[in-house]
Amino acid sequence: MTPRRQRMIVIGLVLAGVAVAVLLASAAFQESVNYFRTPTQVASGDVPATRSIRLGGMVADDSVARDPGSLTVRFTVTDYANNVDVVYTGVLPDLFREGQGVVTRGRLGADGVFEAEEVLAKHDENYMPPEVKEALANAKKAQ
Repeated sequence: MTPRRQRMIVIGLVLAGVAVAVLLASAAFQESVNYFRTPTQVASGDVPATRSIRLGGMVADDSVARDPGSLTVRFTVTDYANNVDVVYTGVLPDLFREGQGVVTRGRLGADGVFEAEEVLAKHDENYMPPEVKEALANAKKAQ
């Protein structure tokens, strides 16, 4: 085998290795992406069943219910057009309350209840995540 042919084989193997590495990295990236959804999108069925998503909106008034003797909390997230029931087990942020903006991360259960793994509340009166702000504005325009 000539030296030129050996170099071409090595270059081909290196390029094939780089291509495989890029494919594996993009697949791993797709697995870790959390898509943001509003209650209206969840109600319309625009939610991947096997993926973790972020659900954002406002905590509906008179919807927070705590299970006695446990850290499980049930509440409703609304975008003023549709509602999604959420169940979360854990310690809620200090700023979590009814009428406040919230973003939850988790999966939609088979029963239609969103099972949150994490709950984030806005950190002051002036801030709202851009996705939540836009979704609420769109929902109000639609009404």
